[in-house]
Amino acid sequence: MMLNSPAFEAEQRFRQEVRDYCENELPRNVRDKVQANLFLTKEDNLAFLRSLAPRGWVAGHWPREHGGAAWTPLQRFVFEEESMRCGAPWLIPFGVNYVGPVIYTFGSEAQKRRFLPPILSSQEWWAQGYSEPGAGSDLAGLKTRAVRRGDRYVVSGQKIWTSYVQWADWMFCLVRTSDEGRPQQGISFLLIDMRSPGVQVRPIRTMDGCHHVNEVFLDEVEVPVEMLVGVEGKGWSYAKFLLSNERILSAETGRATRQLQHLRALMAEAPSDAVRNLPVFERRLAELELRLHALRAFCLAYARTMDPAAPPGVEASIMKIRGTELQQAIAEATLDWLGAAAVVYDPLFVNADTLASPVGPATTPGAVREYLHGRASTIYGGSNEIQRNIISKAELGL
Repeated sequence: MMLNSPAFEAEQRFRQEVRDYCENELPRNVRDKVQANLFLTKEDNLAFLRSLAPRGWVAGHWPREHGGAAWTPLQRFVFEEESMRCGAPWLIPFGVNYVGPVIYTFGSEAQKRRFLPPILSSQEWWAQGYSEPGAGSDLAGLKTRAVRRGDRYVVSGQKIWTSYVQWADWMFCLVRTSDEGRPQQGISFLLIDMRSPGVQVRPIRTMDGCHHVNEVFLDEVEVPVEMLVGVEGKGWSYAKFLLSNERILSAETGRATRQLQHLRALMAEAPSDAVRNLPVFERRLAELELRLHALRAFCLAYARTMDPAAPPGVEASIMKIRGTELQQAIAEATLDWLGAAAVVYDPLFVNADTLASPVGPATTPGAVREYLHGRASTIYGGSNEIQRNIISKAELGL
């Protein structure tokens, strides 16, 4: 793209719009918590979504007929990158990015009328019921079963690593409705009201000490057949559609940029008690910055040429691998610089509204939390090993 072309100028204008939003409309307390890597409450996330609503940016990539702004893939990437770089939270994707597009693409007209407006207004929150014990990356092996009885499905089983379901009103869930044919052919996509009798949620504390994920137990939960999305037995196709959208967002170049800026600020603020050879460490940071520039160039080139009507190609898997591994490498470098201060960690300091640390810089607990929680990024959304398999099959025929 030519730097003085109308397309590039339009891209830069939109990028500036996002920067203006972050500077003037993003709640300051939310931005401060994000930049410090503190844990965000549901109310923090709601405040973020409410600040997006006047601009119509809660679901900017949705078609206009469903309440979106019909963003191009490039605009969607620019928004994600620039907002995260400037301190906006990760837009919890389960309603806006995942189930919403599945519903308006494959759902009934009644489902669209019922569910899309509350997603846009943030009145109803969603969770994703995919992974199970023994069926995480091997999602086709799921065992949660839905048996149709008259006008209802009766669902029994267990889901695990279910993010933020403690806040959710609804859960979109992959269930087994048939054992015939290939395992993928017997899976269906159900919408389950979390208030239904027989639904039980148990928290799982991750190693950062925060409450991100949960177990969900389903004991003969009755679900109206009207809550089946699309066609029974086609849930695998809808799941692939959803996951491909998830992987497009996983490069998170804006977040990586913010984390590198934080590391540079730490280095300027205080010397390290662990780094003995500063030129070697500076070379390490230069390599991370080069990796980030290369990833950004790849993402921008793809976003500028991507056909939004076509399913994402292996580029989405490449973004997922490179983006998550880069984030982990930046977090590791940050802890190496912090040295002994990073050994002292208490979740109390990241489940707070303000910065505090018993040792080291005030941002130390948030940096440690970023490292600990970031270990999961190469696993969720389809592990990076699975992504490499996808690439090898698509490109090499292996």
